[in-house]
Amino acid sequence: MGEVREVSQSVHHTWRIHELVGAALGIPVRQAAACIDLLDSGATIPFIARYRKEATGSLDDAVIFSLATHLERIRKLEERRDVILTKISEAGHLTPELEQNILHAGTLAELEDLYLPYKPRRKTRADRAREQGLQPLADILLSQHTRIDPLVEAARFINPDLEVPTAQAALSGAEDIIAGEVSENPEVRQKVREVYHKSSRLDVSAARGTGGDAGKWREYVGTSESAGSIPSHRILAIFRGEEEGLLSAKIGPEPKAGINLIAEKYLSGSGPATECVKDALTDGYHRLIAPSLERELRNELKERADEEAARVFASNLRALLRSPPLGSKRVLAIDPGFRTGCKIVVLNAEGLPLETATIFPHDPRPDPSGSSKIIRDLVSRHQVQVIAVGDGTAGRETWQFIRNLGFSEEIAVVSVYEQGASIYSASELGRAELPEMDVTMRGAVSIGRRLQDPLAEMVKIEPRSIGVGQYQHDIDPDMLKARLEEVVKSVVNEVGIDLNSASPSLLSYVSGLNLRLANEIVKHREKNGPFTSREKLRLVKGIGEKTYEQAAGFLRIRDGDNPLDNTGVHPERYTLVEEMASSISARPVDLIGNESLVRQINPESFVSETCGIPTLHDICEELIRPGRDPRGIFESPVYADQVSTFDDLKEGMMLDGVVTNVTKFGAFVNIGLSESGLVHISELADHYVQDPADVVTIHQRVRVKVIGIDGQRRRISLSIKQAGSG
Repeated sequence: MGEVREVSQSVHHTWRIHELVGAALGIPVRQAAACIDLLDSGATIPFIARYRKEATGSLDDAVIFSLATHLERIRKLEERRDVILTKISEAGHLTPELEQNILHAGTLAELEDLYLPYKPRRKTRADRAREQGLQPLADILLSQHTRIDPLVEAARFINPDLEVPTAQAALSGAEDIIAGEVSENPEVRQKVREVYHKSSRLDVSAARGTGGDAGKWREYVGTSESAGSIPSHRILAIFRGEEEGLLSAKIGPEPKAGINLIAEKYLSGSGPATECVKDALTDGYHRLIAPSLERELRNELKERADEEAARVFASNLRALLRSPPLGSKRVLAIDPGFRTGCKIVVLNAEGLPLETATIFPHDPRPDPSGSSKIIRDLVSRHQVQVIAVGDGTAGRETWQFIRNLGFSEEIAVVSVYEQGASIYSASELGRAELPEMDVTMRGAVSIGRRLQDPLAEMVKIEPRSIGVGQYQHDIDPDMLKARLEEVVKSVVNEVGIDLNSASPSLLSYVSGLNLRLANEIVKHREKNGPFTSREKLRLVKGIGEKTYEQAAGFLRIRDGDNPLDNTGVHPERYTLVEEMASSISARPVDLIGNESLVRQINPESFVSETCGIPTLHDICEELIRPGRDPRGIFESPVYADQVSTFDDLKEGMMLDGVVTNVTKFGAFVNIGLSESGLVHISELADHYVQDPADVVTIHQRVRVKVIGIDGQRRRISLSIKQAGSG
């Protein structure tokens, strides 16, 4: 019977988790349960989203990631619930009512409130007062009889041996007991917590010792905003200002609101005893409850800001990784610089370095004639098709210098986003890939390869270093890392990877793989030659049945034994494709790229218990457009020739630009200068914009109007909506 009861409890516990996850995402319990079962079986998010649509109701990878995040939090909550129940039970304090309260607590804060009176802790003032025998006096005061004279009652508890020398000392100890009881009352804490969430404000002042000068954070001094609606980027900025010792932030509601709530529960009369209780309640609020709930609210605000900032960063990163690739073309890549010159590397169509050089077209040691000669010679000898110029320091000047050389329009000169290239150049991976090359040249290689295939190159850099977020160094690093790595995995698996050419860095993000297995794949490839089929992936050391299932569909083999290996059709469906082809008297190879033939197939006739319409439609679309790259077609950005330096800017100018970063407060646009301009959220569109990501994305081409120039701080204010109307 005991085993049956344990199984029943386990089933109920599992169902409860499924219910909580489903409720958090607003999806049916059955849908949540199916997704959780797949995750628990070792299936990856990309695999579930792409190949298990029938089970999940076609949830996309973003929703599944959110589900996995909620699942982890809820399981931690349940683990904490079990620990608290066990500890209180072992201490002999678990009553049926308390057990039910713990079982029904919906948040970690509620659980900890219930556990607080029983939690091991350092001795408090209330504990010392109880040891002094003052609990009865506290109970007398709490009765609040009008005839009670607190000092007379307190005199009975004078005991020098227990360090209670006077009636006033006894009275103070009794009030400490009442303050402690109030602060540990779960009902009181929850009611005051609700006030904190509803009515708290975040008030900012200059920190003590600054003389009122908060430096770069001065714009926040004297501000007061509702804690519930303050934007995430302002929260992170204010907290950073505090960490630097320049700002001081106070978070909370008007104290009266919380104190009045406590008074409603505890004050029941009038007279001297009631006044003592009131003093104790006020002390309990200010000394014990308020600091605790302020810390709790601070943590919640920080967590909310972290999640929002991580979401923005993830959205930008996804757009950047999905940048259209130039493809297999010969590239002359330039890492610009002034003092140390511009580092140049010529890459062949596969991204391999052919020749390097350094030129000095700018001050402080200008040699435009010699630099021009070197560039022209390299372009001619290597039949360069595209010139890539990093967009960092000296980027605009170098781009303009190359443009002025007068190459034909067939040789595009492209400004390339270079954030993180220097990190790659000095990394262990950079040294391993280019061991014979000077560290200063590796950055140019990375810039050129980013143009050829942004995704393949950027996966070599830790996502946080790519620099398309806001306050990323203030975000919980573990949370941000998990969020960004999931984005990289999502894009890599959405695009699909060439099994015979992908680097270990790129392979490591494929569903089911990791860096160890990626290295094993490359070793196998180097030893045995190119893979001729997905099936031969099973021969790689460490790749078992589960790994093969998770990875195979996302790996492509060009010119292999089976043409389906160069599509997104999973090997588990090859037999099904043969049946589909046979139904119209064709072969699988006949279907690939032949829309008219594929449209003759009736998907509904192939529905089974394990394969539904969503998967069948995906198979048909993949057969029609096999290996389609979702990143689109590369287009080179064009900047205005009339703006070469910051001083060339004039208010009212209409310029073309490219969005380089999207934040919660607006978008940054590259207009061809080293300084990007900001389009504030209010200047993005003619209509109200709640989230800039709803109207602009990284690498989007935009027309902007210059509406403000701050020469001292070298800041440029731009408008998209005014450019459209003007």
